[in-house]
Amino acid sequence: MQDWLTMTAADLGRGIGEGQIDPVTLCKTYLDTIDAHPLRDRIYARVTPLRALAEAQAASERAKAGYRLSPLDGVPVSWKDLFDTAGIATEAGTALLKDRVPDADARVLANATAMGLVCLGKTHMSELAFSGLGYNPITATPPCINDEEAVSGGSSSGAAASVAFGLAAAAIGSDTGGSVRVPSAWNDLVGLKTTAGRLSLEGVVPLAAKFDTVGPLCRSVEDAGLLLAIMEGNKPADLAGADLEGRRLAILQTVAMQELDDTPAMAFDAAVQKLRDAGAEIEEIAVPELEQAMPLSGCLFTAEAYGLWRDVIEENPDAMYGEILERFRLGNSHSGPDYVAAWAKLDAIREIYARAVAGFDAVILPTAPLLPPQLQRLETDHDYYVSANLMTLRNTRIGNLMGTCSITLPTGTPSCGILLMAAANHEESLLRLAAAAEEALA
Repeated sequence: MQDWLTMTAADLGRGIGEGQIDPVTLCKTYLDTIDAHPLRDRIYARVTPLRALAEAQAASERAKAGYRLSPLDGVPVSWKDLFDTAGIATEAGTALLKDRVPDADARVLANATAMGLVCLGKTHMSELAFSGLGYNPITATPPCINDEEAVSGGSSSGAAASVAFGLAAAAIGSDTGGSVRVPSAWNDLVGLKTTAGRLSLEGVVPLAAKFDTVGPLCRSVEDAGLLLAIMEGNKPADLAGADLEGRRLAILQTVAMQELDDTPAMAFDAAVQKLRDAGAEIEEIAVPELEQAMPLSGCLFTAEAYGLWRDVIEENPDAMYGEILERFRLGNSHSGPDYVAAWAKLDAIREIYARAVAGFDAVILPTAPLLPPQLQRLETDHDYYVSANLMTLRNTRIGNLMGTCSITLPTGTPSCGILLMAAANHEESLLRLAAAAEEALA
């Protein structure tokens, strides 16, 4: 049964379908492992055993009757603590929302439940999802699988840790500037950032709604495709026969390859060589206009975030972690005309970028330019916290600004991922490409 804790969600689903795994026994195995784990309270904000066991029991009865709702019917997953759960507190990592109990599930959670997924509980996260590091002194700071003294990446920090430490078969998080992909990369997982607007945000505590997206953190590209389809209520991407022969990939030189730490740089180079060996045609490209796009996030993200949260924050600012409070308040320095002008400029740059990459199947870059920072230094060094947070999210934020979908894959070097970006709403073709890349990298 211990093997169950390291299996992909898809393999667990197949085991259930073949009658080799009982969903109730599987669920109890996860719940017992969570309860006994010494880092449980740094990973889960709250566990939902009554809900999980009831859902597992229903899945078990369906499996015995030969009527399963989806390939993952009966598989236990965790949910970031910004997805509303009916009758269960959803606090988004902040004391501002303490004891907030929604009446209904978020739409994506309701869809997943209708397709048979089992909800294990809610995972810790950066406060109001506004940090790429995962450090949260207000609630808890989840550990990195490769270094328990380092942060796990944010803002879906507990989501990644729950999977990496064997406390969930997969996790659902959100990504506004890198919050699915950074923790996935730092914990050696697959993380899919969906196109903005593709998955419902109904019942998801917002940060910057025009950039917020929902996505899975999991152990395989197959898992990512299945979870996307389940949350959307659609058919999963067909990954059969995917290969890299003749696929055209572009290494993005502008911004993304600057000031890389040695380990991520070497991991990326080694991964690129494996993709070439598998038949991919890879060339370097530059899109100079991206240099103008990156500073726009300071206006676009913070103005929207502060506009959404200003009244709640200013009622009780002392309840917040100071670094996050300061980041939100930066939104107050941008005017309405600034915001409109920034969006007009970004839309123009998006068109230029789309033309520049149109001949490629995907754009590739290192997921994060640095390794997970040490928690102790983040706690004591303000300047380092600010610089590390900005650098952590630099590469992933390109995808949010350009409106792409993207996926991070493990490179085989601990805490180093490779990011593949494709055009908006091309998740299915991206997943096929990623499945072939996953095989090559393995």
